[in-house]
Amino acid sequence: MKHIVLTGGGTAGHVTPNIALIPRLQELGYQISYIGSYDGIEKKLIEDLNIPYYGISSGKLRRYFDPKNFSDPFRVLKGFTEASKLLKQLKPDIVFSKGGFVTVPVVIAAKRRKIPAIIHESDMTPGLANKLCIPAASKICCNFPETVSCLPANKAVLTGTPIRQELLSGNKLQALKFCNFTANKPVILVIGGSLGSVAVNNAVRQVLPELLKDFQVIHLCGKDKLDTSLQNTEGYVQFEYIKKELPDLFALADVIISRAGANAICEISSLAKPNLLIPLSANASRGDQILNARSFEKQGYSMVLEEEELTPEKLLDAVHHLYENRQTYIDAMSQSGHTDSIEKIISLIQECQK
Repeated sequence: MKHIVLTGGGTAGHVTPNIALIPRLQELGYQISYIGSYDGIEKKLIEDLNIPYYGISSGKLRRYFDPKNFSDPFRVLKGFTEASKLLKQLKPDIVFSKGGFVTVPVVIAAKRRKIPAIIHESDMTPGLANKLCIPAASKICCNFPETVSCLPANKAVLTGTPIRQELLSGNKLQALKFCNFTANKPVILVIGGSLGSVAVNNAVRQVLPELLKDFQVIHLCGKDKLDTSLQNTEGYVQFEYIKKELPDLFALADVIISRAGANAICEISSLAKPNLLIPLSANASRGDQILNARSFEKQGYSMVLEEEELTPEKLLDAVHHLYENRQTYIDAMSQSGHTDSIEKIISLIQECQK
């Protein structure tokens, strides 16, 4: 039996593509193990699937000054030692990494142990963790045609992002019941990412009375970011994080407001849902979400409103424009000819083992 180690963590975006691969890997008879951080979001998501989970020490490599920059290199070194021991014990045939800082020790340890490793870069340009992993990787999967030119030519493969198949089969009626919504008013789904976005949450809540005149709103606001003062607002529901009912909520949504993390926007475009993207600002990140959003805007899949331009008036105008022109966006996404990412990546996994 072939044995694969999956790794990735820190945010849900570094875990859900791995989760999307699991059913197909199980069909093909793979033994699957998962290496993540001790207590990241990935731990619960993977343990819920009854996949053996192993935690290692994880440190973040920052581009800015932070006192933790002095202690985190030691955490990374500890993680490397733990990853090396685990790979020696598990003896996998291959490692597949979805990114996040916890993956760096795993991929480098795999190279040392002569175990092939495939890494996946979702964003337009590689993040720091993946940049560190590139020399140790056998192949690098990516989402955007523009990314291939940033990577070593003999390693880069345009695969797209694996999408969880259950997202494609949501039930609108179940979502209506779950949210206690009416069937005769359109629905906006707001997604701030698994950790939540203060800027997006605040902007939506600021214009909520206006939005609720024309729409019902489902707000996925992130951990510890519920606003208790809005709990009983008619036509508005808020959740920290939704797992089981997410396909139903996607099915019910007429338009989506979202951050522009690569996995989130790939899921939204697979479902052909008209969307307004509010990318994380370049001040708070390396600007990858802005590049992702602009690529989707250029292809006609999304409207984009940058965080620096986010005002109540602009948000309301954008939502109404998006809803009125929703068919244009649906048509563009429906004609995009999404690649079968799962099969492409599985083929790559099988090739790299030979």
